[in-house]
Amino acid sequence: MEAVQTWVSNHKLTSIGAIWASAVGASLAYNTFTGAKTPLKPSLRLIHARMHAQALTLAVLSGAAAYHYYEKNTSSKQEEAVHR
Repeated sequence: MEAVQTWVSNHKLTSIGAIWASAVGASLAYNTFTGAKTPLKPSLRLIHARMHAQALTLAVLSGAAAYHYYEKNTSSKQEEAVHR
């Protein structure tokens, strides 16, 4: 798990781009296979897929910001404890 975290922290933009592309693909696949329930034009399916992917990207960015904040606070508290 630590190797994945290290890779993600070294390749942040690649990770976010991969998540975005995966979300677009998953949303398009979902809308295509459930098309019988909601008949949408392909252009509208693409718009919905992009909206879902953008929402997921914002969630991932928020999580990354929270993780960065937590990591920074934890390391600064450890440094203070060492200096005392």
